[in-house]
Amino acid sequence: MDVLSDVITVLRTGAPQSGRFERAAPWSERFRLPPGASGFEVVLEGAYTLTPGGGAPVAMRTGDVAFLPRPGEYEITAPSGPGSVVLCGAYLLGADRGHPLLEELPDVVHLPARPGRHPRLRATVELLGTELERPGPGAAAIVPSLLDTLLLYILRGWLEQAPACPDGPYRWAAALADPAIGAALDAIHDAPARPWTVQELGARAGLSRSAFAQRFTALVGRPPLAYLTWWRLTTAARLLRSSDAPLNAVAERVGYGSEYAFAHAFKREFAVSPGRYRAGLEDRVDFAAAAPPG
Repeated sequence: MDVLSDVITVLRTGAPQSGRFERAAPWSERFRLPPGASGFEVVLEGAYTLTPGGGAPVAMRTGDVAFLPRPGEYEITAPSGPGSVVLCGAYLLGADRGHPLLEELPDVVHLPARPGRHPRLRATVELLGTELERPGPGAAAIVPSLLDTLLLYILRGWLEQAPACPDGPYRWAAALADPAIGAALDAIHDAPARPWTVQELGARAGLSRSAFAQRFTALVGRPPLAYLTWWRLTTAARLLRSSDAPLNAVAERVGYGSEYAFAHAFKREFAVSPGRYRAGLEDRVDFAAAAPPG
């Protein structure tokens, strides 16, 4: 599985929610995304200003898409002009475990409507809007799938336009755009249980061991094997949340030869044993409070 798909699949802790609402100007609303929740908005008609708490306002126009990656307070204002029709919703992406790819995102990922840009994203928006406005048979299964697709297209669109500069604020965008480091990340995410060595990952990247380790650490923010361990345990946490597989099976699936070694590594990372994590530390987010107004 590619890195972006894997990150969303592993971090997601609940089904997304969505809705469609209409407002006549002037109008103003506030909403809150709780810990673990991220939101999105698509302007079908109209215009308004979206302001994250303590952040810069973003002018939203017809066709614009916004992703809100972090919890917090947000305000929408439209003091004048035509009314607005908006698709909005929220995702649960893990209150206790973020991925640096998502943590690097700006407060508002804004994809303005421009002719010819992001055609697949636009097609997904059109399908989602139709299903929400006129739900037909199978809508309960179709809408969550479209919401997952929408999120991936939003993130892909942002990665395509983000400055892929190793010294800039978006190092993960640079890592995924780098053919060598991207190949190594794909290898890790495709087979996290494999007993990778720095030499093997360097060979996947087409670099010497030392050059690869230096370049990977600079872009990803962790040495190669440290990232591999972190991702294994992040994957294990998802398995503990979403399945009743015994601990030895979870350990084996993420590359640990014994349940003891797995439990020791997990507790070092999460400060709690795998059993206790499964029993009581799953994310519990009030999704009624997570979605933008609808």
